[in-house]
Amino acid sequence: MAIINVTDRAGRKHVIDATPGPSLMEILRDRNLDVEAVCGGCCSCATCHVLIDDAWTAKTGQRSEDEQELVEHTGAYKPANSRLSCQIRFTDALDGIALIIAPGE
Repeated sequence: MAIINVTDRAGRKHVIDATPGPSLMEILRDRNLDVEAVCGGCCSCATCHVLIDDAWTAKTGQRSEDEQELVEHTGAYKPANSRLSCQIRFTDALDGIALIIAPGE
């Protein structure tokens, strides 16, 4: 097991135990943490928008053009931190990652 440190939309902090493999979106959605995931992880909406802690952004990889276009049109867009959680596979390298679930649109 590995952990994910999540701050939800109400500012509550959660430490989630998770098995590497699924996307961050799947893990957050399955824990009922305000991630709608309307498109089911197809990178065609921004309902799984999260803000990755500065210490972890380099470990999550680069945004695709599609992901970039979606996050930059959200009200909570932060150039260095905005990601779609469906586009980040949870791996052992992300054990301990910290993120904030972005406000809903």
